[in-house]
Amino acid sequence: MIELRPLGHAIIDAMLTGLANAELEFAFETVANADGLIAVTPAFNVSYSGLFKSFFDVLPQETLYDMPVLIAATGGTERHSLVLEHALRPMFSYLHAIVAPTGVYAATNDFGAHGGSVGLAERISKAANDFARLLRACGNRTRRDAFTEDLTEMQRLLTAASKPSEDATVED
Repeated sequence: MIELRPLGHAIIDAMLTGLANAELEFAFETVANADGLIAVTPAFNVSYSGLFKSFFDVLPQETLYDMPVLIAATGGTERHSLVLEHALRPMFSYLHAIVAPTGVYAATNDFGAHGGSVGLAERISKAANDFARLLRACGNRTRRDAFTEDLTEMQRLLTAASKPSEDATVED
C-alpha cells in the first residue's frame, strides 16, 4: 500500500525538477513490480484529488502499460459516483492500463453509524471478483522496458539500412 500524503513534497519536487527522491523511487518501483493495482482516491471537485493525479503525472511513462487496475473512490454523496467513469477510467486508459470493468464508489452514507452499508460490501465483493478474474486472465505481468524496446528497434532499423538492397543496381 502506498499512501500519497507522506510523499506530497517529493511528488511536487519531482514535478518541478523531473527528479524523484529515494522514497518516491521506492513507490514507483513498488507500482512497477506489481501484477495489478488498486487505485483509490477521494472525489474532489467532481474528479480525483490533485495529489493522486500528480503521482500518476510523475510516475515514469509505461509503468502501468498492460497492468490490471481496479479503480475506486470515496465522496460525500452518491452524486459523485461518476468520478469512476468520467475521470479515473479515462486516465488509466490513457496510461495504457487494463481497467477492471467494475469499480467501487463509497459515499458518506456507506460508512454510517451502523457499521457501513450492505450495499458497499456487495459492491466491493463484485469488484474484487471481477478484478481477480482480470488478474488471472492477464497472468503474471512482464514489466515493460520502453527504452530497451526502442533501442532494439533502432538497432534493427540500422542493421537493415546498412545491408545492401537486393534490388539495388550500381551504374558507372
